[in-house]
Amino acid sequence: MGRPRQFDRATAVTKAMHLFWQNGYEGTSLSQLKAELGISAPSFYAAFGSKEALFHETVARYLDSHGSVMDCLWDPALQPRAAIELALRGSARMQVEASHPSGCMVALGVTSAGAPDNAAVTAGLTAARARNRAGILACVQRGIAQRQLDPATDAAALAGAFESFLLGLSTLARDGATRETLDSAVTQVLQLWPGPVDGKAER
Repeated sequence: MGRPRQFDRATAVTKAMHLFWQNGYEGTSLSQLKAELGISAPSFYAAFGSKEALFHETVARYLDSHGSVMDCLWDPALQPRAAIELALRGSARMQVEASHPSGCMVALGVTSAGAPDNAAVTAGLTAARARNRAGILACVQRGIAQRQLDPATDAAALAGAFESFLLGLSTLARDGATRETLDSAVTQVLQLWPGPVDGKAER
């Protein structure tokens, strides 16, 4: 059995991404995926190979789209504090948009496939969290090197505080926090880095 004539792979991957984003890998059944995509089991396997392969594809789609809000952490043209602010505000804004599930798929991926045997399934999300962590730390270290922060600043501790806040946004978003609430929280956490908050950062 082949795929339906009207099968749109891009649309199907987006729908699957939303399911995985909302429910996690283990919480999304093959039956749910087939129903959401409107295809039979043979068509599903012909198109994607397996549930795991489709999950990997949806993670790649997420990182190339919604997850790109964190790319600013690696932009050398931005001042380090401004890069962190832009990342936090951009992530907070994205996480409460009505066009997709709330929260961050990367952060929620910690529990997406909790069993140790499934570590390979969520390796892409784990790598994305590690990249975000490294980006935040690099910004803090750059701030210290440029004397925007006290030379005695504990870079790892400050970066950890920003990362913890970033990961916590997903819980707040899932609990119904508004964009205004999260934006105000970003303003507060940025006080950990002395200096005026850049109100021109995207909101």
